[in-house]
Amino acid sequence: MSSSHKYIKDYPRPQLVREDWDNLNGAWDFRFDDAQEGERGKWFDRLEADRKITVPFTYETKASGIEDESFHPCVWYERIVTVPADKSDKRILLHFQAVDYSATLWVNGSKIGTHEGGYSAFSFDITEAVKLGEENRLTLRVLDSDSCTQPRGKQRWAKDNFGCWYVQTTGIWQTVWMEYVNPVHIGRVKITPELERGSANFGYELGNLGHSLDGYTLQTIIRFDGKLIRSTETSVERAVVTVDASVVNEAAGEWKIKPWHPNHPNLYDVEIVLKHNGQPVDKVYSYFGMRSIRIVGDQIMLNHTPIYQRLLLDQGYWSDTHLTPPSEEALLEDIEQTIALGFNGVRKHQKLEDPRYLYWCDRKGLLVWSEMPSTYEFGDDAVERFTNEWMSIVRQHYNHPSIVAWVPFNESWGITDIFTDRKQQQFTESIYHLTKAFDQMRPVIVNDGWEHTVSDILTLHDYEEVGAFLEERYRDKDALLGNQIAHNTHRFPFALGYGYRGQPVIISEYGGIAFKTEEGWGYGNQVRNEEEFLKRYEGITQAIKNLPYVCGFCYTQITDVQQEVNGLLTEDRKPKVNVESIRSINLA
Repeated sequence: MSSSHKYIKDYPRPQLVREDWDNLNGAWDFRFDDAQEGERGKWFDRLEADRKITVPFTYETKASGIEDESFHPCVWYERIVTVPADKSDKRILLHFQAVDYSATLWVNGSKIGTHEGGYSAFSFDITEAVKLGEENRLTLRVLDSDSCTQPRGKQRWAKDNFGCWYVQTTGIWQTVWMEYVNPVHIGRVKITPELERGSANFGYELGNLGHSLDGYTLQTIIRFDGKLIRSTETSVERAVVTVDASVVNEAAGEWKIKPWHPNHPNLYDVEIVLKHNGQPVDKVYSYFGMRSIRIVGDQIMLNHTPIYQRLLLDQGYWSDTHLTPPSEEALLEDIEQTIALGFNGVRKHQKLEDPRYLYWCDRKGLLVWSEMPSTYEFGDDAVERFTNEWMSIVRQHYNHPSIVAWVPFNESWGITDIFTDRKQQQFTESIYHLTKAFDQMRPVIVNDGWEHTVSDILTLHDYEEVGAFLEERYRDKDALLGNQIAHNTHRFPFALGYGYRGQPVIISEYGGIAFKTEEGWGYGNQVRNEEEFLKRYEGITQAIKNLPYVCGFCYTQITDVQQEVNGLLTEDRKPKVNVESIRSINLA
């Protein structure tokens, strides 16, 4: 496995690394504003906070230092930062990796901007509002709601937890950081591997337009294991630049190219240098994997070879930090435990995970299905909010080779009448085609579980407890696709007016075996001991593997989550059953 030569621990955006940055996590002033009087009262001039909070943990969590699980619709943050005096020739960018849900920023009392969306990263250019070499006051107001028209995923909208919905997340829940860039700088980089051609396509967008681009060039330097593969330099004529670079080179070995695969997660390093009149003015580091993922008939092909996906449902919750990972080490531990259990991928369920998690999946070779957190009511607001945030997310996570599927909808959540409602059907079709317009590489699974419209993969959910019953239900493929599925859901594989087009079939949720010595929620009858667990697990898993037309499965789930006790691990990541036993069943 090759390694990125520019890895920086805790760096919040590992797909685009720039060395000049400051981490703003830690103690911030904090104040609830249930009456939403702060803007009228000009709290952005002086917050007069009544407590501290540890960012990036939300006030609902123990790690935040507050641990108040009740809902508050408006919260305020404030922090004093000093911008170094030697940054007079730089633009100062303030980045928020994730804030739930609507965030408005003031700097020294001047309003900078607002961002809506709880799972997408965003940035503000605060250059004109800061004072160099002096203290600067950053003030952030966050509005949240219990509305079911905003994408909320597994966050409850009632007072208490219920079913598989958990304590809400309000406010900053991923890293806040500051970056210093040249007035003309590298903004976005979209990297598309083209394995068949032996090349990678780089789509660059330069930031802070308005300056003349005369004399600017972009150099793209590709290395593998520190060995130079290709270096190319192109003139910059406008803010959008496209570069095609061959990666075929004997420096990568006798086959001249190193594909990315879970068994050998090879990564190419990229150094990107923006020059003005031959002198470097900006430099970023990235990486990519040479791999292709495509549908051929009823098979999913990774690098032209069918791959059987053994996925584990992963909701990304921790007991003291909820949606926020407690550390980078905790993210890596989850990945390594998943691999140790004999799975080759995860379905990140109802959450967009920290980019550092995706980085380590890229490095370790763990496949990822990236899923959008659901709304729960359909309407114009839900359509607009969902579409805007989903497309931001696809753009932000596009470059990760580990992501092999996009999952915008789950189990008809937020589109409850999709079986017959043409408007809801057309909404899912539009999201499918919008995603494809931006990403031709990856399959899109439009409504994971049932009532599909135009999905590239037919995914089905079934929590049958008895392996023999499960296998019998799915034995006749033709009968299955025209009948109800999952005896406990009474749902159809396709929405009315749609049908099977020969695509691959995956059982993308099954199991959910409840196993805990005390009361808790799970699927079916709770098992009493490890022996009962392994017997049921082996029975249902082998039943799926016995189906010749099914090309993968996703077991629910990696860990217990709050009231939900169907994890292979406890919420604090302790195995509930023997890891080697699960691994042996998965790999048999």
